[in-house]
Amino acid sequence: MKKNFKVKVITIFPESFPGFLKIGVIGKALKNKIWSLKTINPRDFSKGAHKSVDDTTAGGGPGMILKADILGKAINSAYKNVKDRKKIPLIYLSPRGKPLTQNKINQLSKKDGMILLCGRYEGVDERISEHYKVDEYSIGDFVLAGGEIAAQALIESTVRLLPGALGHKDSSKEESFNNYLLEFPQYTRPKVWNNLEIPEVLLSGDHKKIALWRTDMAEKLTKKIRPDLWKKYKKNKTIKE
Repeated sequence: MKKNFKVKVITIFPESFPGFLKIGVIGKALKNKIWSLKTINPRDFSKGAHKSVDDTTAGGGPGMILKADILGKAINSAYKNVKDRKKIPLIYLSPRGKPLTQNKINQLSKKDGMILLCGRYEGVDERISEHYKVDEYSIGDFVLAGGEIAAQALIESTVRLLPGALGHKDSSKEESFNNYLLEFPQYTRPKVWNNLEIPEVLLSGDHKKIALWRTDMAEKLTKKIRPDLWKKYKKNKTIKE
């Protein structure tokens, strides 16, 4: 069993963690040392009474920018004693980043860990990205006040794929986005609720028919709700055939 997937979060609000990550299966995995969490506060690397980590925008404009010299020290601290940086990527959660997909999450779960940089204010000095070759990812086409919530979403989605994190080894195999399909509808008892019944095929005991029904429903939902994924699914299916 793979253990101790090392997560380090660079944030000026370390009290935000672990937050929701300490409950449920993710919290249990943390307690069982399947993964570990360390926060690094850039203010610890700032001099002066106010421990300032930001400054005004070069060229003018509203808001403040997190300083490269301070963040650089925090990043170097996070990478201390890391022999192979490729196995622990540095990720900046940013609205301008590439969309964070399930495929990327799958790749990250096979690493030894990850270092997450949480932006605040108007963002991070661009030279951080240039110098450290940072991977920038976005959790959606919207803007948050900072990267902490995005970081927690990334951590949860990655940790749950680690061996031993979920109760059943097949729990994540038939979820949305695997194979570019949304997940099929799920039901449980009672058989009838508000005059709505569980589809009869799911109660038939015929596993082949159930599998075909689930695939059919996943395809219909994906085609209706996410035509972008549907195109990828059809292309991938054609290649395999």
